[in-house]
Amino acid sequence: MSAREPSCGCGRIRPHCSGAPVRISVCHRLECRKRAGSAFGAQARFLKANVETWGEPSAFARRGDEGSIATFRFCANCGSTVWRKADSDEERIAVAIGAFANPAFPQPRFSVYEARKRARVAFDERPPVEHER
Repeated sequence: MSAREPSCGCGRIRPHCSGAPVRISVCHRLECRKRAGSAFGAQARFLKANVETWGEPSAFARRGDEGSIATFRFCANCGSTVWRKADSDEERIAVAIGAFANPAFPQPRFSVYEARKRARVAFDERPPVEHER
C-alpha cells in the first residue's frame, strides 16, 4: 500500500502515513461525536513507526471512559482534529479518517460503543461490534 498524506483543512498539519492501517473504526461515544462534530468519530490506526508528522499542532487531552488519557492533535488555524495518541496504546496513532479527504479510503472494520449509537446511524456493510471494556 502506498503512503498516505492526510492534512488539516488548511494544510498546516500534515502527517505522513506509510503502510496499511492496523485498524479502521468508528466510535459512538458522546465525546467522540462532539470532537468530530458528527454522528460518530472515525479513525484509522497506524503503527507509530509508520507515521511522521509535519507542522506544529495544538493539543487537547482528556480522560476516556476506561481511565486512559488521549491527546488530540489539531490545527489551531482551521480547527481540524488530525490525530490522537492514547497513553494506553503506545504503539499506534489514530488519524481522523476525514483528514485523508479520500472517498476511496477503506471502510471502517470495527464499531465501538454501539450502545451509545444514534438511532438513525446505519452502515451498508455493518462493521463488527467490538465489545466495550
